[in-house]
Amino acid sequence: MTSSSADTLRNFHGTILLAGAGKMGGAMLSGWLAQGIDTKHVAMVEPNPSDETRGFAARGVRLNPTANDLSTVDVLVLAVKPQMFAEVGPQLKPFISPATLVVSIMAGTTIATIETICGGKVIRAMPNTPASVGRGITVAVPSKDVSPDQRATTDAMLSAIGAVEWVDDEALMDAVTAVSGSGPAYVFLLAEELERAGIAAGLPAALATKLARETVAGSGELLHRSYLDSATLRKNVTSPGGTTAAALEVLMAADGFEPLLTRAVAAATKRSKELAK
Repeated sequence: MTSSSADTLRNFHGTILLAGAGKMGGAMLSGWLAQGIDTKHVAMVEPNPSDETRGFAARGVRLNPTANDLSTVDVLVLAVKPQMFAEVGPQLKPFISPATLVVSIMAGTTIATIETICGGKVIRAMPNTPASVGRGITVAVPSKDVSPDQRATTDAMLSAIGAVEWVDDEALMDAVTAVSGSGPAYVFLLAEELERAGIAAGLPAALATKLARETVAGSGELLHRSYLDSATLRKNVTSPGGTTAAALEVLMAADGFEPLLTRAVAAATKRSKELAK
């Protein structure tokens, strides 16, 4: 997070209302608090508060206020499940004025749908679960009436949980969801299957788990820190005629990893489009 983004949160004097304090909503709130936002400027709506949610409340974040309790909501963050939005959205409408910035992290829910149900000035965003450790990446797209200041506020809020990229074409969000939104599951599956393959090759289960977990985590950190692209890093591990080359010959075959992952991302993209209907 840049110092300017942190300053934006520390100097924020409006009211942010977080609708949905589950895993992703909670991760976002943790990030804002870590960057120094004053708890008196944050409220949350969560019908079934967890221990973590009650912990936020104990630190001064208002829990389940009514619209009358809040004079103005400057930013409403929609972190509810997409399938619940048709029911929950109208309940949130009393908190929203035409000037309210509405930031949605709901997969497959379009700006037009949010404007129809809630109103406000909408930014649609797609974070991913590494946000819980401050290493997420979020892609965001604004509606045309979002102001530069509102975009800057959103950028600061999203930067508290990791990197942020902006696009102008909302149609890209389905592919974004398929690649980075769903992507952590693909990586976790890689670790899971690498562990199983290690056991099948004769490793003790505990050692196979440790090797798979640390290899995936360490490789990800190397990719994060290196200026080299992923293809070059892969080639740097691969000696001609060696063990890695033998494995990659299988993974990079015509029916191997590339077409499989392409089909997987296409399936996720298709599903994201279906959720928008």
